[in-house]
Amino acid sequence: MTLIPLLAQAAPSATPGAGDIFTMVFPMVAILGVFYFFMIRPQQQKQKEHQDRLSKVVRGDTVVTHGGLIGKVVRVVDDSELLVDIGKGVEVRVLRQGLSDVRSKNEPAKPADKKA
Repeated sequence: MTLIPLLAQAAPSATPGAGDIFTMVFPMVAILGVFYFFMIRPQQQKQKEHQDRLSKVVRGDTVVTHGGLIGKVVRVVDDSELLVDIGKGVEVRVLRQGLSDVRSKNEPAKPADKKA
């Protein structure tokens, strides 16, 4: 058998496994949509809520810093700094961005889970 008849045969019109552009792009778009609605969007909402809580800190609120210090806001120095009392006569200046949690005056501390 010679090579010429094999080369002269017509190639198949579509190769197996290759589809139109829709079948290749649709799964990628679907995956991106799932990532957006289940991961990116909730994180953005949580971050926006945290920024709102930080901007509404007032005197008397109990705050927790990223370093784990818990204290009461004595004075709002300016838009970015707070004076926080962390102990008997110990006051520190803290940046608003350094706060991890803001508790209101009337909100009690969350009880720790006790394991028997």
